[in-house]
Amino acid sequence: MPLTAQRTRTAVPRPGALVRASGGPRYAVALAVDALGTGLLRPFLLLYGVTVLDLSTPATGTAMTAGIIAGLVCMPAVGRWLDRGARSTVVAASMLVRVLGVALLLATPAGHVQPFAAAALFLGIGNQAWPAAHAALVATVTHGRERDAALAAGRALRNAALGVGALVATACLAGGTTALRALAAVTGLAYLAAAALAWSVRLRADAVRAGDTGDGPAPRTRTRALLAANVVYAFCLNVPEIALPLVLVTQLHASPMWSAAVFVANTVLVVTLQVPVTAVLSRFPRRTVMALAGLVLTASYVGFLGATSLGHGWAAPAVAAVSVVCTLGEIVYAGSATALATHLAPAGALGRTLARFELSTGLGLAVSPAAITTLAPHGPTALWTTLATATLLSAAAVAH
Repeated sequence: MPLTAQRTRTAVPRPGALVRASGGPRYAVALAVDALGTGLLRPFLLLYGVTVLDLSTPATGTAMTAGIIAGLVCMPAVGRWLDRGARSTVVAASMLVRVLGVALLLATPAGHVQPFAAAALFLGIGNQAWPAAHAALVATVTHGRERDAALAAGRALRNAALGVGALVATACLAGGTTALRALAAVTGLAYLAAAALAWSVRLRADAVRAGDTGDGPAPRTRTRALLAANVVYAFCLNVPEIALPLVLVTQLHASPMWSAAVFVANTVLVVTLQVPVTAVLSRFPRRTVMALAGLVLTASYVGFLGATSLGHGWAAPAVAAVSVVCTLGEIVYAGSATALATHLAPAGALGRTLARFELSTGLGLAVSPAAITTLAPHGPTALWTTLATATLLSAAAVAH
């Protein structure tokens, strides 16, 4: 498919314009507070169950998985709610349901897995519902390439706040169970404040201009291809958190500092480059850009295969260097995928389309840990060749 330019202007949108396009200052603050709360708790929910509540690791992990599945099951209902015109209400609800989850978490007695499972369920529902609700709200207040930039800015802001929250939570680990309980309480308050701010926006779809209605002929066929491909694309989001630490520590026997460095670099690059890269690539069709993301990710997976074959002392630095390419692929993917799903949505079905898209993303994120940990013991060739082949086929499906 030719890289036909859609426009020549590629200037990075100004922060003020992005804030307005994202729903206004109050909504931007709500996003930051919500992401900060998620960064405080999400990486340490497993530790909370094991260390504070004295639950077994398998029981804790199973409860968390059940919460993710429950969130995915609820997505069709979220999509229908959005299509009835709700916008800020759904965003606020996704935050409030997590307040309930944190409250249950704090009320759970040690050794009781059922209340913890209920808390994980509500947290999972809120975490899964939020992306679709946020994208629908942004698509309601803006359109076209300005909408794409606003979605990219929201992701950059969220990654920055998640990183800050994770750093604060890491510092709190030294305080033991008391500090972890305080961390959970602060998270609940953050979600409550974010929900109040989002609710105050008071936005419904029937109060503003309608958005795009499609991306050329046969949008339903293209949407199905996008959803199928997106399951595989979403694997890239777990590569820095799961695949690379697994390879670096268990196969290359490298210092855990390399895994930490890869994670920090990934976060910094996403925060700093998401909006500029999205703006530059806005000259090209969204499907072309998403296909390009697949090619970059495929190249990075091949690069990881080559890096792991290097001799002792060189493999870990090479993996870290290739991880930059993988992050660039993630940035291009994130800047085009949700925008493409929004652009392909038929009139009156934006909510359901975004819900299906987030369902495919959640499915990819849920399946990828099992797939990665199953392939990794068979060696680097099995892991990286499988990921590269699947991603390349997905990129071809998106392009056509």
